[in-house]
Amino acid sequence: QVQLVESGGGSVQAGGSLRLSCAASGYTTSMAWFRQTPGKEREGVAALYTTDGSPYYADSVKGRFTISQDSARNTLYLQMNSLKPEDTAMYYCAADFRTGGSLLSAGLWNYWGQGTQVTVSS
Repeated sequence: QVQLVESGGGSVQAGGSLRLSCAASGYTTSMAWFRQTPGKEREGVAALYTTDGSPYYADSVKGRFTISQDSARNTLYLQMNSLKPEDTAMYYCAADFRTGGSLLSAGLWNYWGQGTQVTVSS
């Protein structure tokens, strides 16, 4: 059984930075960050395998966001730099990829957190 709790969201001006955290209870083999705005499908942002930390990123955030984990592999982070208004969304932590497609496909992840809101003002 895996429980995920996100934190670190808030309001920031364009060009600023935020660091999101996801505390995980239970063992995970892979973790990811997704985001969603009202009326739109959930979008994959970044993912990694907890065994080696190898990262994967959506094209829209490459060079701006960094996904990482702590040494105990029980906390996932998303460092977000150079934030843009279009980054505004509810950000969700996910765990345990089922395979069968892209790591950034929301339907292939087993566990989800409740989300943390990120708002970027222009």
